[in-house]
Amino acid sequence: MLDYLTVKVRKKLNRDFFAGPTVDVAPKLLGMSLVRTLPSGQVVRAPIVEVEAYTQDDPACHAYRGITERCRVMFGPPGFAYVYFIYGMYYCLNVVTECEGTPGAVLIRALGITGAEGPGKLCRHWQIDKSLNGADLLDQSSLLYLEPGTEYGCDQISVTERIGINVARERPWRFFVTGHAHVSGRKRGTAGAKREKAVLLQ
Repeated sequence: MLDYLTVKVRKKLNRDFFAGPTVDVAPKLLGMSLVRTLPSGQVVRAPIVEVEAYTQDDPACHAYRGITERCRVMFGPPGFAYVYFIYGMYYCLNVVTECEGTPGAVLIRALGITGAEGPGKLCRHWQIDKSLNGADLLDQSSLLYLEPGTEYGCDQISVTERIGINVARERPWRFFVTGHAHVSGRKRGTAGAKREKAVLLQ
């Protein structure tokens, strides 16, 4: 759980960090930089400003009914990319969490740049597709990886129910940087989610 109240700079990432419980890891991804080497060779980076958590016991999670070819990477080691295709038009990027064999993932919903406000939009903006499924996000030679960045305190993170799904919408597992201009969708939580914040972010 988050146990700090001031902004700090995270110095190092390791596999054990991502092996933690998904709902613990999710808010700690805020402020990390996502780095992408585009097909043109250009390297771009931007901070993560909005995420959602998904776990195996969650009906909205792709691993809810067990392992399939689509979600196989979620059952592997943590810290890898899980990229999937939805609605016949969008790719979505997730960070695999939990220990190997226990599926969990954090959906990256928005980056702190124009054009990346939403999971489908950010993948389109940075040309992230299934070719990056299984990419090691700790490997700086990868075409897609994470770098340490700002650590936000509890008072700088908002918690709401997840959005854009049809089941288990009541779970307060969406986290975003409070007041950030590039957060997607609804930017304010409900009373129920606010009551849960003290528990989730302590």
